[in-house]
Amino acid sequence: MAKLILNRLSKAFETGGRPAVNDVSLEVRDGGFLALLGPSGCGKTTVLRMIAGFEQPTDGSILLGDRVLADAGEMVAPEHRNMAMVFQSYALWPHMSVADNVGYPLKVRGVTGERRTSKIREALAAVRLEDYADRRPADLSGGQRQRVALARCLVTEPDVVLLDEPLANLDRHLRQEMEETFREFHARSGATMIYVTHDQAEAMALATDVAVMSEGRLLQVASPQEIYARPEGRLVGGLVGQGAILTWPAASVNERLLDWATLQQLLSLSHGTDCADILVRPQDVEIGVEGMPATVTSVLFEGERYSLKLTLGDDQVLRAFSRRPVKVGDAVSVVIRSAWRL
Repeated sequence: MAKLILNRLSKAFETGGRPAVNDVSLEVRDGGFLALLGPSGCGKTTVLRMIAGFEQPTDGSILLGDRVLADAGEMVAPEHRNMAMVFQSYALWPHMSVADNVGYPLKVRGVTGERRTSKIREALAAVRLEDYADRRPADLSGGQRQRVALARCLVTEPDVVLLDEPLANLDRHLRQEMEETFREFHARSGATMIYVTHDQAEAMALATDVAVMSEGRLLQVASPQEIYARPEGRLVGGLVGQGAILTWPAASVNERLLDWATLQQLLSLSHGTDCADILVRPQDVEIGVEGMPATVTSVLFEGERYSLKLTLGDDQVLRAFSRRPVKVGDAVSVVIRSAWRL
């Protein structure tokens, strides 16, 4: 297997129109699990379709190792890329059994006999569906159908697996179960995986790397931990994780990770000072100690804690967690223990 490279990839569906994908460059490491994260219409599915071979780039190129899969002049057909795709709708043949659905790619490739039977059996075992081989898709739950779609990918031993919002149709319990299945699938197959989602929790839980997109452009690529702790810019900070973006007085502070002492120092500057955006996560807000005055404007009970929305004296909104109950309208005092300068 080899590294997948997107080199200044662009796609416009209308001549002279705004591109759906605009100058996207990234490298997906061999065996990595990349999540393409962004809101609806940001271009992430278009990127996936170009990688799969369903769309041709307007500009730029796609390479798998040294092999050029597509550019503006030519492209390799989808069936010759050794990739597999899992769709949101599962895309199973309703008249075929589970085993026949899983084995269909082998049939297309001319694999028959005991070799085909053995590969189907192994793929079904990998997703814990050995006992369902003779059933039809209509007899399965949503999670089981998704497992059939995964087994169909696994049976061909693809270099790259593409997943287009595969959990969107499942309830929360099945999503959590399938996330574990995806992790097992990735570990077992060793394939490079690219996972399109608008759900940041899925991206952070599953991927080894996250690529955040907005309006056709790539904003940041990093590990989930890096994206969460050190987002590049206001858009990424707002897309990933809970938190509030505050406008704070700025000064020549070199550090981007700010503590309460530094924040207080900046806050004491004159009102004419330039301002900067800072990202504050709710777990970094402490309530009930001597700090800034705030008013509770929203309370959501989450079982082990309360999720709060607070309004500061200058009407900026801050999010926080509390172990003790509070009420809307309560006056509290808050300290921001840590913030990230965007």
